[in-house]
Amino acid sequence: MTVSRARRRRRDLPLALAAVPALLLGALTAAPAQAAPVDDIRVNEVVTTGSVEDSIELYNRGTSTVDLSGWILKDDNNSSKYTIASGTTLAPGAFRAFDVHGRFGLGSSDKARLYLPDGSTLVDGHAWSAHSSPSWSRCPDGTGAFQAAAVTLGAANACGGAGGGGTAPAAWPGGGAVATADAANVFGGDLSGLHQEGSVLWAAQNSGKLWRLVRDGSGGWTPDTANGWSSGKTLRFPDGSGTPDGEGVTLTGTGASGGVFVAAERDGDASGTSRLSVLRYEVTGTGSALTATHEWNLTADLPPTGSNAGFEAITWIPDASLTAAGFKDASTGAPYAPSGYGAHGGGVFFVGVEGTGTVHGYVLQDSGAFTRVASIATGMAGVMEVQWEPQASRLWAVCDNTCGGLHRTLKVDAATGAFAVTATYARPSGMPDYNNEGFALAGADECVAGSKPVHWADDSNTGGHALRRGTVSC
Repeated sequence: MTVSRARRRRRDLPLALAAVPALLLGALTAAPAQAAPVDDIRVNEVVTTGSVEDSIELYNRGTSTVDLSGWILKDDNNSSKYTIASGTTLAPGAFRAFDVHGRFGLGSSDKARLYLPDGSTLVDGHAWSAHSSPSWSRCPDGTGAFQAAAVTLGAANACGGAGGGGTAPAAWPGGGAVATADAANVFGGDLSGLHQEGSVLWAAQNSGKLWRLVRDGSGGWTPDTANGWSSGKTLRFPDGSGTPDGEGVTLTGTGASGGVFVAAERDGDASGTSRLSVLRYEVTGTGSALTATHEWNLTADLPPTGSNAGFEAITWIPDASLTAAGFKDASTGAPYAPSGYGAHGGGVFFVGVEGTGTVHGYVLQDSGAFTRVASIATGMAGVMEVQWEPQASRLWAVCDNTCGGLHRTLKVDAATGAFAVTATYARPSGMPDYNNEGFALAGADECVAGSKPVHWADDSNTGGHALRRGTVSC
């Protein structure tokens, strides 16, 4: 995505209320009493600005699963309607965020209202008189008053303070200094996902390009001039058409010889429509364009999202690492058993959705079949990069200037078999709040005196530079 999300703002909608006694008006009191379990569904969080603008989260505070099929979300205008898709349910204690952007906008003085399918029975709602900063959240979840908090769509509200989870981020676990790692004006804007493979740095660009970068001799990276890579290679869908909006890039355990995998959120030639895909490319040829050998189109398997707020990140985790950690397969409720999936590249692909801040794990079979085995709420406003770090057996999730450059690490919890946040870090002290959409860690072989290199990709190409380098503790 090319726009700096922290600076995007929706237009203000007309004043919804005749009198506003306070900045935060709290939950609407007009909702009629409903018999359980309907009354257990609450508007729990509202976000009006930023990368997940126009989002409304619902929470089930009850003890029974509720079928939300056909329920309707509105703002202060009765003609504005978002109808929840058929088959949508909400389990007890579960959170579900809905991106209403495209149906209506949430303004600086507005409402978020939830109705039964008849469109006239009000279940719950919330009104406010200023844009969320960054979120209006119930504290505690489902029962408390609304207050300003960090964005945690799809997860428990951050009622303790900014940064997510109510905990201030720790200092960056490495050096504070950050330097440019590319020559001036090589890439322009839109450089996004990164993945380091030894002496090669792979980079995905939103404009439908894949770059193969090599070391420039001074600690930075430059485009490979061999085999047609000097200006990057154009990406195509399997039928040779389109312009995949490549946002993330990763490799499996076999390296580039086993194909390069790109996460795309849409076809740039049809930019108003989501197309949440993982694409595999053979990269050994000399031509200037690459046509995908496989596409796993996951759009229908995931909650709807804005066409420019979909897949932003991808990484691959070996089966052996997951089974050793006791990873549980969410599709079966049992320990993950790779043998049950046939040929699938020997691991699980984890993709990050910008608009929800959620990371989903998929087994992508060679046959084209796929199975979602995990959905992980990072608690951040958005996910712009994910990276598996084998050396520490941890998953990194990175947010850009939408949330001040937060980095989070996650590991499989031994008790639940699910990934859980283990640490939250601020960006390095020497790095301004760039629009960083890419992040890559060097391998263990580059550790020197307890530190190794890391790299970021700035989508905005600030100062004419898209790549920057720093260090992290090994």
